[in-house]
Amino acid sequence: MPEKMLFGPVIQSQGMSLIAHVKSAGAYVDGEWVDGITNPIELVGIVLPLTEDVLHFSESGTYTTKEKKLLTTTPLEEGTQCEYKGELYTIEAFKDFADYTDILMYVMRWRKK
Repeated sequence: MPEKMLFGPVIQSQGMSLIAHVKSAGAYVDGEWVDGITNPIELVGIVLPLTEDVLHFSESGTYTTKEKKLLTTTPLEEGTQCEYKGELYTIEAFKDFADYTDILMYVMRWRKK
C-alpha cells in the first residue's frame, strides 16, 4: 500500500480560521442529568465551494451554492455548528480518506443566523 499523502502542514500554513461550537458530553451530577455545554474552539481549515455535480444531488438532498467543503485536521462530529466569515454552518457530512491522507473532509451546510 502506498504511503499517505500528508497535507496537514499545508492546511496549517495556508488555511483560514474557523470557530467550531463543540458540545461536551452530558453527565449525571448528584443523580440529575446535566446536558453538556458548548465550547467554541478555533480550528484551521481550507474552505472550498462544492463542485457542480455535488451541488445537484447528494445522499442528504440537494445542496445550494452557499454550502461549502471543509478540509481540516481537526475531527468534528456531525451536527457541530461552525462560523466562517460571519456565516453559520452545520457540519453535515464526512468523507473518510484516512487510508490515503491525513486530512478530514466535511460538508458544511449554510444556516441562517
